[in-house]
Amino acid sequence: MNDTIESMTAASNDALKEGFEKTLKSVTEASNFQKETVDALIASATVAGKGFETANANAVTYAKSAMEEGVAATKKFASAKSVQEVFEIQSEFTKLAMENYLAEVNKNSELFSDLMKTSVKPLNDRVAAAMELAQVQR
Repeated sequence: MNDTIESMTAASNDALKEGFEKTLKSVTEASNFQKETVDALIASATVAGKGFETANANAVTYAKSAMEEGVAATKKFASAKSVQEVFEIQSEFTKLAMENYLAEVNKNSELFSDLMKTSVKPLNDRVAAAMELAQVQR
């Protein structure tokens, strides 16, 4: 009878210990997963922040350049000798302004496209890891 009680107690202790170890392992894995997720969020936000800084710097540079070109065109207008020359200056200015604007739009499109890809990548990687973890847990 004592052997049976000792055997049951030992089996119960072993099962309890095994359950505790599995629970502890699961909690540790969940904690690590969450830490990696927070790290991914921080990485994503950092990339996005740097991208917006770049976009802001580009916008300031473009605005300054456009202003300088406008001032230069105004000076040319003031020094024009004929109506024909005013139209030529206006045409040249409009063409240059449109080319610069389209170049800026293209540059910003590429910047934001790359920004989206690079800033979302850490989050996509975490989603993939979560899906993989879900598959393993089945």
